[in-house]
Amino acid sequence: MIWLLCISALGLYNIINWNPKIYLALSPYSMYKFMRKTRSGGWKSLGGILLCITGSEAMFADLGHFSQLSIKIAFTFMVYPALILAYMGQAAYISQHHECVNPIGYFLSVPETVRWPVIGVAIVASVVASQAMITGTFSIINQCLALGYFPRVKVVHTSDKIHGRVYIPEINWILMTLCLAVTFGLRDVKHMGNASGLAVITVMLVTTIFMSLVIILCWHKSFLLALCFLIFFGLIESLYFSASLVKFIDGAWVPLVLSFILMTIMYAWHYGTLVKYESDLQNKVSLRWLVNLGPSLGLVRVPGIGLIYTELVTGIPPILSHFVTNFSALHQILVLVCIKSVPVPYVPAKERYLIGRVGPKEFGLYRCIIRYGYRDARKDNEDFEDRLIRNLGDFICSEQRNCYSISESSEEEMAVMGTPILSGNATIDIDRSCDSVKSLDSATVSNIMSPTIQDVTEPIFPCQAWWRQVQSVLLSSPVSDPVLIKELQKLLEAKENGTTYILGHSNVKARKGSSFIKKIVLDIAYNFLRKNCRGSSVALCVPHAALIEVGMVYSV
Repeated sequence: MIWLLCISALGLYNIINWNPKIYLALSPYSMYKFMRKTRSGGWKSLGGILLCITGSEAMFADLGHFSQLSIKIAFTFMVYPALILAYMGQAAYISQHHECVNPIGYFLSVPETVRWPVIGVAIVASVVASQAMITGTFSIINQCLALGYFPRVKVVHTSDKIHGRVYIPEINWILMTLCLAVTFGLRDVKHMGNASGLAVITVMLVTTIFMSLVIILCWHKSFLLALCFLIFFGLIESLYFSASLVKFIDGAWVPLVLSFILMTIMYAWHYGTLVKYESDLQNKVSLRWLVNLGPSLGLVRVPGIGLIYTELVTGIPPILSHFVTNFSALHQILVLVCIKSVPVPYVPAKERYLIGRVGPKEFGLYRCIIRYGYRDARKDNEDFEDRLIRNLGDFICSEQRNCYSISESSEEEMAVMGTPILSGNATIDIDRSCDSVKSLDSATVSNIMSPTIQDVTEPIFPCQAWWRQVQSVLLSSPVSDPVLIKELQKLLEAKENGTTYILGHSNVKARKGSSFIKKIVLDIAYNFLRKNCRGSSVALCVPHAALIEVGMVYSV
């Protein structure tokens, strides 16, 4: 703010002092006369003129910290007028001092009495502006992570109240290294300016192209309107883009090389992740196979809860069949946990959890899909276990309240469990009814429920407030089911015995006969990124002492 006010005041001073009629240069006709007079020389100079607007785009890269409306207001009423006044003032000074060819000509237009303070403010402003670019990079990388286009890195949420304020240590170190490498590598302010100019105009040109698609696909406007938008702005930006390409050898190659490396990393990671997911999808086992194993799944069911992480939202993941084949025991309650990032900024808390039952009740097998938006905050200190158990309990209660049961052949029926089902606010996707409900008299209800609820309401784990709510609702309900009480008691006992996290440690490699490019992408690039990025257990905040990794190898 201080820097913008400073350059605005200096611009007004130079306009008034040196050339009050400089405002005529704002007319597009002046640019036409300039281009007609200078021809190819004027066209080449557009690459340098482009530097006048570089830096202002950092505001739009910092959407993670400010809203779109605040950025629009700040740019329209503060940044844009300040830039116009600053460059008009410098032009007014140069129009009266044609001998000024110094690279730091702007500071020559500053009066000597305030020149050094202005230089100090400029240095501080450059630090603040670079910070905006850094935080903007953090926000973009965080969204790429959520969409599965970037290797897993540590994301630290710096604000408890404002979403989107993140810090990524690895990216911060990479940016510092790249800045030092470019500075020591180019060693020329002009070459660094050429690199910056090409990067900015390329972003503008790509944005214009995608904006024309937004007009058609999102706004549902006419194709002619989108074409007019693309031609008008595309031609102007193409003129600047071609002028910047002329300076490709003089430093403009740097952003293209860096963007190619980044694109290769993103493509390799996304392709490897997609191939791995498709392999899981092809190797998943049917529910019939699970039912044929019987309620015990052919193993000894030990007390406790097993959380099996998988990318599949339907079917039985191959990790479970692999686990059953190689181990002789399995937990009393199993939950297939699938964490999905959806292409929306935020998912409301009441719509985050989808809970369903897999197979008959006696199997004790559930599926939980947890949905996050790409700008949702996933903090390390969230008590994930308690929230999951609470939602499982709500789902069990919803089965009794809505009078339905999952059939052996059905595994797609799930319920949205965002707010407690006991409050009656949850939305159930399953539309089922039953013919009758087993009714019990008050004495029978008290005899069945009193000892169980007394045990449940003991301060066994942090969800005790929820269990008190279970008690009050069930005791006041004229209709209840002893099976419900037994299943809630079973869930509580399993929670008391501890939770184990079961993760698949899959390795993907190209099968024999694959193309050379596929082998490079999967065997070298993807596996290198997978081994050197954050592990799944760390990214999912899984405690190491309760972790079991099941190794699998896919040849694709």
